[in-house]
Amino acid sequence: MIAHTKNFKYVDYLWDDEKAAALGDDQVGLFLYRSNILGADLRITNYGGGNTSCKTIEKDPLTNEDVEVMWIKGSGGDIGTLTKAGIAGLYTERLRNLKNVYGGLEDEDRMVGLFNHCIYDLDSRAPSIDTPLHGLLPFKHIDHLHPDALIAVAAAKDSEKVTKEIWGDTMGWVPWQRPGFDLGLQLEKCLNDNPGIRGIVLGSHGLFTWGDTSYDCYMNSLEVIEMASEFIEKKIKENGSVFGGQKVTSLPEKERKEKAAQLMPLLRGLCSSEARMIGHFNDSDVVLEYINSNDLERLAPMGTSCPDHFLRTKIQPLVLDLDVNEDTYDSDALLKKLEPAFEKYREEYKEYYENCKRPNSPAMRDPNPVIIIYPGVGMFSFAKNKQTTRVANEFYVNAINVMRGAEAITEYTSLPRQEAFDIEYWLLEEAKLQRMPKEKPLSRKVALVTGAGGGIGKAIADKLAQEGANVILSDIAEDRLQEAVETYPRDVASYAVCDVTKTESIEDAYKKACLEFGGIDIVIHSAGLAISKPLTETTEKDWDLLQNVLVKGQFELAKQGVAIMRQQGLGGDIINIASKNGLVSGPNNVGYGTAKAAQQHMSRLLAAELASDKIRVNVVNPDGVIVGSKIWEGEWAEGRAKAYGITVDELPAHYAKRNLLNEIIYPEDIANGVFALVGILDKSTGNIINVDGGMANAFVR
Repeated sequence: MIAHTKNFKYVDYLWDDEKAAALGDDQVGLFLYRSNILGADLRITNYGGGNTSCKTIEKDPLTNEDVEVMWIKGSGGDIGTLTKAGIAGLYTERLRNLKNVYGGLEDEDRMVGLFNHCIYDLDSRAPSIDTPLHGLLPFKHIDHLHPDALIAVAAAKDSEKVTKEIWGDTMGWVPWQRPGFDLGLQLEKCLNDNPGIRGIVLGSHGLFTWGDTSYDCYMNSLEVIEMASEFIEKKIKENGSVFGGQKVTSLPEKERKEKAAQLMPLLRGLCSSEARMIGHFNDSDVVLEYINSNDLERLAPMGTSCPDHFLRTKIQPLVLDLDVNEDTYDSDALLKKLEPAFEKYREEYKEYYENCKRPNSPAMRDPNPVIIIYPGVGMFSFAKNKQTTRVANEFYVNAINVMRGAEAITEYTSLPRQEAFDIEYWLLEEAKLQRMPKEKPLSRKVALVTGAGGGIGKAIADKLAQEGANVILSDIAEDRLQEAVETYPRDVASYAVCDVTKTESIEDAYKKACLEFGGIDIVIHSAGLAISKPLTETTEKDWDLLQNVLVKGQFELAKQGVAIMRQQGLGGDIINIASKNGLVSGPNNVGYGTAKAAQQHMSRLLAAELASDKIRVNVVNPDGVIVGSKIWEGEWAEGRAKAYGITVDELPAHYAKRNLLNEIIYPEDIANGVFALVGILDKSTGNIINVDGGMANAFVR
């Protein structure tokens, strides 16, 4: 229940008195609550951007005296998901005493290390670079946010004058300066020079606001943002248009997504010249208004203004010089058009690095674009994982909103290239990157798994995701897929309803993979069924069904998947889940055994054909996977029990006893076999791995 009736037109109003009351006088809890609801709206602050704080009185564990402690979002955190584990607690007085040892702008990096000498809470997250900005201000609750409307004001030409026009004498303003201890001193000076102000605008950067309580701080932040938003909308109405009006007409939505799906594997391959990347696509109205405008050509090269933006989006996007009706089916011709644009972008990035680098600058990072704009179609982003590329995309949307507002107010201004470089290649930023955990074996890879609504297919998808891959789960049953995909964290998995007997259905699944993640690296054909009958009882319908699902489906999955892999130029893996029955002659098994043998030999043929493309094709042969397998839910179990002269209930024990290791085989065991082929045995192709506990009559050699 929302407890209040005050309406904000341009920002969401989410404060709930009941939730706040449940926290009582827990000021840290109220600060976390405020942080979470502010961070829920990307127009107020983008993922990982800004920070919030509060100050409380605590007992010093050594002196038992009352001391003021500042609680602040730790380095690298996100206020929208902030918890107690993500904050730092510091002695406020010690932090302020650092003024006595500060040696000026050249001393900034050393000061960050001294923050650790101010720690009160030993479970603290590493304090962020913005810690002194909060600590040198006297207020109990403080918000440092990156609202689109405020950054528009901060990035507008004559920003200080505009600030005065909107808020009069109630807001302070400080010019652009890289975050650090000295910026904290500038905020302190601004407050001392302008007592009674409600906040401070940071040029080209963001907003500081405060209050005596968490609620007061929250309200102050929203009211300040609202005033900026209203001012911008008024200016837009006065101007009559934004971004100089429309230059390009968008394709209809279905055609946009079709073209994007065709283009993404090519873009992914080009963006992955240094390291494999994952993609994201956005054709929202906000994006289309900007990328279709007359001013795109002028604004895009200027780059973003807020440091949080360009750290994730690179200094500027790549705008594709493609007609909106470009033929994207002819991938070879299209690649010839795209390659020069990417090469030019890389060269310009290298020039930017060489012209701006300092003697101690870190080595140049990947020169490929993160944001790619196709007027009339949409905006693509490519980064190391789905979350990073989605967030980069969101940040550029924030940048679009900033440009929109700044252009409406006066004129958009971006940071000078040297200032931007000094943020991008800041040694502290480099240290943060070096502290990132090691990537998992399948990070940066995208896998399509058929039959993934349950059983072996779901276990395979689980294993691949656990090892870092993005997964597209496919199955014929959407209800199973919906339930399955909910078991993964955000940005890890998606699903596509797919009937592997239908070419168009497979095509749609691959389009989904390309739109969601940029392409495909791993194809696992696990969809299947089993029919156990003697020759005379096997019908033509039985035969065709087995051939269509197991053999034709595998053929079409490989054919379409290889086409995408070749567009990317990154190699790939195809793993087909066959069976011991493709190697062993058993009773009542002519249809199933023949289909499984065809799967195995097709895999060998493709391994020979596709090796020059670095596409590896291998087989995993399960046997006796009864527990958790969908195949054993129907007539197949009855047929096999009849063939062996036992009951269905006796099957698990029968299969466990007949293998050499006397082991029950689970879906997870098959998944481990798949991972071995795609994550470890990277120089193996044309192979069969038996995951059956050891069946002598199924030994391949």
